[in-house]
Amino acid sequence: MQTALRKVGDYIIRRCEDRDLPAVVDINMAALPEHYSDYFFESILHELPEAFIVAEIDDRIVGYIMCKLEFGFSNFRKLGFVKKGHVVSVAVLDDHRGKGLGKALMLEGINGVLQRKADEIYLEVRASNTGAIKMYEKLKFDTKSRLRSYYRDGEDAYLMALELN
Repeated sequence: MQTALRKVGDYIIRRCEDRDLPAVVDINMAALPEHYSDYFFESILHELPEAFIVAEIDDRIVGYIMCKLEFGFSNFRKLGFVKKGHVVSVAVLDDHRGKGLGKALMLEGINGVLQRKADEIYLEVRASNTGAIKMYEKLKFDTKSRLRSYYRDGEDAYLMALELN
């Protein structure tokens, strides 16, 4: 059993383990319109386990964040190739929203990316997801651009980023 990274009320925030992946996939299917293959979740877990975090209560996974590392042009500097974290997916089941789990998952995901000495972290968020956008802004993420028709259903996304150094 993994040690808790933090607690939020009765919830435990901890690193994801292989045995948690079926529950993570179920949360992704229930909470988000974007879905990934089981292999994709597994590969992200093994690539960056420090930043694949779950929220658990009563031995039940109710939320997760998964991040990966990339190398590319900075979202902050005009020139420069940097190591950056990418928040690939974050979700909390409906019944458990509004309790601070999204923020706790984000903070631990950011901590995991920092352990790998990344310069920044970024994410894409649906333009209509005002609750998430407000949370990311409170965490000091800046909106860098609007990505037209980013999602399969045609909705735009905002590219948001946080400088880590």
